[in-house]
Amino acid sequence: MKKTVITIAVIAAVLLLAGILFPHRPPQQQFRTIAVERGELVSTVSATGTLAAVTTVQVGTNVSGTIQKLFVDYNSKVKAGQVIAQIDPALYNAKVKETRGNYQSAVSNVEKAKEELTDARRTLDRNKKLFRDGIISQADLDAADTKYKVAVAALNAAEHSVKQNQGIYDQAATNLGYATITSPIDGVVISRDVELGQTVAASFQTPTLFTIAKDLRNMEIRTSVDEADISAIRLGQPVTFTVDAYPKDVFKGKVSQIRKAPIMTQNVVTYIVVVSVDNPGEKLMPGTTANVTIETQRKNNVIKVPSSALLFSPDSEEENGSAQAKKDGERLYVLRDGRPVPIKVTTGMTGDSYVEIVSSEGLKENDQIIVETVTEKKKESPSSSGPPRGGGPF
Repeated sequence: MKKTVITIAVIAAVLLLAGILFPHRPPQQQFRTIAVERGELVSTVSATGTLAAVTTVQVGTNVSGTIQKLFVDYNSKVKAGQVIAQIDPALYNAKVKETRGNYQSAVSNVEKAKEELTDARRTLDRNKKLFRDGIISQADLDAADTKYKVAVAALNAAEHSVKQNQGIYDQAATNLGYATITSPIDGVVISRDVELGQTVAASFQTPTLFTIAKDLRNMEIRTSVDEADISAIRLGQPVTFTVDAYPKDVFKGKVSQIRKAPIMTQNVVTYIVVVSVDNPGEKLMPGTTANVTIETQRKNNVIKVPSSALLFSPDSEEENGSAQAKKDGERLYVLRDGRPVPIKVTTGMTGDSYVEIVSSEGLKENDQIIVETVTEKKKESPSSSGPPRGGGPF
């Protein structure tokens, strides 16, 4: 029992002595750094859009009927005025013949009314002379005058009938023309929404038969840009974009239009920015989703540092670092002799991940700027798997 007590006392004394001679050391601070560099700085805005032809026309019909012939299909190249479909014209031909006959009959009635008016005028003139000579009574003169006025009215009615029947005939001829569907532009058929033998009805709205793109060698991307970024967008800015169909290819374009009408989606305001794209080989397809990068600003040969470096503050200043930074302005920390040294800076243009340094108090190229603190961890026991984690400058 005595030996056990003595052994415990010795162990306690050894542990106490070890604590005095070798006190616990706090983890050593190390820093991750990056060198100040001079080079190109680019600011961009990213957006997503859809490729489309610059001019797309939906071709429909103003008349109803059965599709009798189709002359084009998907991807067919067409010229303006080229016949691309035919609606059965039988009913419209018959209507043209009927209205033409009515029109010609109305013209004949005008000629007849003119002859009757001429006869009534001669009778009235003759009766006026006979009345002055006392040969006929006032009643006979009045009857001749009434017949003349009726003839005048009949001629006016006949002339109005001609105009009315001419309008009906012209409408019938126009409808007959509508039965032949032609392309309004030079282009490519990108959609056909009708089949041979299908009946189309144009009673309430014009049905779409074809969609024709004017020229797929010139396309555009309609992108949605967030309201926070729209102020940086200008006409003519260079654009690069990728599409899922060709993930390794980078295509180019430029901003051609900034639409001012806001679009509200779930309380998020965006604006349409149109990007013009050359597509000489027609490699790009309408409707393709494009991941767009708009270059809003570019500077060459500038001193630049990572944006994260401006957010760094040493652990010893965690409590008052933010307030001190606001008081002193923007600061960077340079690693010198293993210690962080603050340097006041004035920033300029902000790029995607770097910031331009316009002026500073002693900052030089290749200075090691601290971007974060890496605390050295205790070494793990031999039974632990994997190497101990740590870090250092690079």
